Amino acid sequence: MRSLFSVLLFLLLTAGAFSQATPPAPKPIAPESDNSRKARVLLQQMIEALGGQAYLNIRNIEQEGRTYSYYNGKPNSLGTPFWRFYKFPDRERVEVTKQRDVAFINVGDKGYEKTYKGIAAMEPDQLRDYNRRHDHSLEIVLRQWLPDPTTALFYDGPAVAEQKPCDSVTLFNVRNESVTIFIESNKHLPVKKTFQWRDSADNLKNDEGEVFDNWRLEQGIMTPHTLLRSHNGDITNQRFLTAVRYNTDMPDSLFDVTVTYDPYKHSGPRQ
Repeated sequence: MRSLFSVLLFLLLTAGAFSQATPPAPKPIAPESDNSRKARVLLQQMIEALGGQAYLNIRNIEQEGRTYSYYNGKPNSLGTPFWRFYKFPDRERVEVTKQRDVAFINVGDKGYEKTYKGIAAMEPDQLRDYNRRHDHSLEIVLRQWLPDPTTALFYDGPAVAEQKPCDSVTLFNVRNESVTIFIESNKHLPVKKTFQWRDSADNLKNDEGEVFDNWRLEQGIMTPHTLLRSHNGDITNQRFLTAVRYNTDMPDSLFDVTVTYDPYKHSGPRQ
């Protein structure tokens, strides 16, 4: 009897071990709806209009131009020359003024400001704004959101943006963040991109917009030479590009930073 019990116990344990070792069957992926397929087709047409693989294979970007800041929707300066160096996916350096003596450097989710005083950490609000814009930028949405199978695509229907007939497409990522792109119906180029975010301080929703215009072909890639940003309908910044270069021999040293001072730390007593 003991021998029979031992055999039964062995068989039960062995069966349990095999059942635990066998991975569960993967959940079937729901078929893509007609609406989602329409959105994907429009996004693929847009990528082809931008340059196809040449656009998707961009490693880095150099830009020169002039930038204008706005206050209450009106320009508040005569414009500042700038030089931008961007290395995909998350390194950026922007130099401003004729002397190029002020620079803003972002590496990953960290940000720094370089002036004649040295290098300091970027202001927290400024860094949050930059990271939010970067995470919802056209480059990141088309290269990271779109290929992700967890991203949901929706065709919103025909629309008008910047007085141009467009098709509106919205992407939702796994974090329930969304970006809406208005794609020109004839040329298939992006006209405008918007996204929303909720302020933790007052729980109010904010709308960020970016408009792309003055397209020119640069190294086989369609490139907007006029860019405009808005916040809740008010223009906040406008940039005019005079030179654009792709996939240059960009040194990593451009993004090397070491904090050298704290603007909030006083070296001596206040006068």
